[in-house]
Amino acid sequence: MQGPLSRRRFLGATAAAAALPAASNLDAIEPAPPAKPVSISSANGLATTARAVKLMAGGEDTLEAVVSGVNIVEADPKDMSVGYGGLPNEDGVVELDSCCMHGPSFNAGSVASIRDIKLPSRVAQLVLKRTDHVMLVGEGARRFAIAHGMKAENLLTDAARRQWLNWKENLSGRDDWLSAKEASAGHEARPTGTITCLGLNPAGELSGVTTTSGLAYKIPGRIGDSPIIGAGLYVENAVGACGATGRGEAVIISCGSRIVVENMRHGMSPAEAVKDALQRIVKQTVDPRLLDKKGHPDFEVVLYALRKDGKHAAGSIYKGRQYAVNEGAGSKLHDCLHILDR
Repeated sequence: MQGPLSRRRFLGATAAAAALPAASNLDAIEPAPPAKPVSISSANGLATTARAVKLMAGGEDTLEAVVSGVNIVEADPKDMSVGYGGLPNEDGVVELDSCCMHGPSFNAGSVASIRDIKLPSRVAQLVLKRTDHVMLVGEGARRFAIAHGMKAENLLTDAARRQWLNWKENLSGRDDWLSAKEASAGHEARPTGTITCLGLNPAGELSGVTTTSGLAYKIPGRIGDSPIIGAGLYVENAVGACGATGRGEAVIISCGSRIVVENMRHGMSPAEAVKDALQRIVKQTVDPRLLDKKGHPDFEVVLYALRKDGKHAAGSIYKGRQYAVNEGAGSKLHDCLHILDR
């Protein structure tokens, strides 16, 4: 049984109570959503954002809209960074990663190192909807997809196979197995392409998806940021969403997408939020193997941010990147902000 309320306890309780409105206000003050749907994506997402906006305008759920959008690229054998036609691992096998997050339900689904399934984002969506899990990997993810009627097929196209053979025939030091000498030597950049797509409807509902075939010629089983909630993607319906492309290891270490959303929560604009996260990545890159002659990162990361009110931005470490935007009047490429020049 508690005794009389002491002065110390009273002051403590008063201070705690005084802090409550401020904390509540952070969650309560939400910017008004745009009058029309908005979708942003990486530069290979012009058709993706067009489909996402069209579906949202027709009343489709935001998650279904963005997943349907990236399915265009996943199924395109000419895009060697995603899905069917993606560049394989070092054994010549295509392994895919994807995750999605639904803002209204605060739910997420993810698959990693999945083989033989053309549309990994659909499997991630099924993990979200039809399991009590967030992530499935490898053979378990493959069997789960097949159990839900998805077709197992060879995803290695002739074009991707030729590129893999060229790499295999000229390996030298350009793989991911590091000798003691290589661990302190320069970094060999290789294709890392990915697609991310974020969507916001007039009801203020946000969703996002990121999908990739990962780092070309990776060690089998390597997982980048794309299937990791908080790294390759993060969505918070009261604040905004962020997706990432580029060097996945750097995004994982920095928790890139989550940092961007947290920055927006604390009042930063999408551009400020992205710039801050990129600056952190640059500052955290101290391994000499990952630095160029100027002491800057010898790789690229691009972050894409969409705020609750429809404001958006994307940023890259180096100048020259673009991102796709559709605000209801057709998809266009916008320039990314950048923090370093080559």
